[in-house]
Amino acid sequence: MQDDLFGAPPALPPPSPPTAAAAPSLAAPAVPRKAARGVLPAPDGESWRALAAQLPAGLRMGVSTWSYPGWDGLVWDGVYDASTLSKKGLTAYGQHPLLRTVSVDRSFWRPLTTEQYAQMAVQVPPDFRFLVKCPNVVTDAQVRSEDGKGQSPNPVFLAPELAVQQFVQPALDGLGEKLGVLVFQLSPLPWDWLRRSGALLERLAQMLAAVRLALAAHPQVIVAVEVRDPELLTPELARVLKAQGCTYCLGLHGKMPPIEAQLPLLRALWPGPLVCRWSLNRCFGAYGYQDAQKKHDPFNEIRSEDLHTRSVLATTIAGITGAGQPAFVTISNDAEGCAPRSIALLAQALVAGQPQPSQPSQPSQSP
Repeated sequence: MQDDLFGAPPALPPPSPPTAAAAPSLAAPAVPRKAARGVLPAPDGESWRALAAQLPAGLRMGVSTWSYPGWDGLVWDGVYDASTLSKKGLTAYGQHPLLRTVSVDRSFWRPLTTEQYAQMAVQVPPDFRFLVKCPNVVTDAQVRSEDGKGQSPNPVFLAPELAVQQFVQPALDGLGEKLGVLVFQLSPLPWDWLRRSGALLERLAQMLAAVRLALAAHPQVIVAVEVRDPELLTPELARVLKAQGCTYCLGLHGKMPPIEAQLPLLRALWPGPLVCRWSLNRCFGAYGYQDAQKKHDPFNEIRSEDLHTRSVLATTIAGITGAGQPAFVTISNDAEGCAPRSIALLAQALVAGQPQPSQPSQPSQSP
């Protein structure tokens, strides 16, 4: 049964070359709108409602951060500046039929307040759910300089009280029933921690136990752990997660092995939900974020198609949701070039049961 749920898809055809985006061209500079009346959704967004209705009810897909002016015609009804979209864009975003969740990434860099979370919650419909990342003051074993280099050990690494006070409680109080997933992304660990995996997992277990206690009245909230060190993909990690009622977050990133090499950890946790964050196309390598940004800007078309990952992910989603488990999948622009288009392609692959070409075909207007 588990092999059927997580099985590899059939052999894939060669990837088709990227084609021109179907969205309106951004070749001519556009003046960002003031958006005093708020950000409005792209009129064509409603044309995806019929496709959305065919997706598994337990599936929620969304992007990783939403403040991109290049999504004019895809998510927004015009060109808005990034600051406006960051503050007001969720109202339009939440009306897109395919976008039922979003990854709040800025909480990773600095803890957010209850009020900041509440401001996000009021912008989206009741059925919307947020995926939120824990601040790195908790999940990074090192105190880092502005350029990301480790400077000294972090004295509050995986501290249970800090995780609850700086992350769990503000997110829960601000988002309420719209809180879907809490993600603890462990930053790349220094060798001193990797060689002492037993001590690391013991500390992780203590923190997760405190998190689960804080969520005792909210069992629907999923707690997931993402790692950036392949050495941690072990049965021991699976045992810790299972014991604490947590799951593993598939981290599709250049630092990690491909999706099929991470699926055994999900098998060890079965039955359970799917949480996946597709952050960076592996073609850019472990440190290729800046290269991906340069190639993909303004993030309005598929420029680094990854048909293989998309197909395996579709197979995984179908198996897990088909067994009645929920699935949260968020995608970054740096996965293929344009997160909304990647989501549309993934949705079409799920419905059709086969890989899709590099640009999602625009469906006809639903009744």
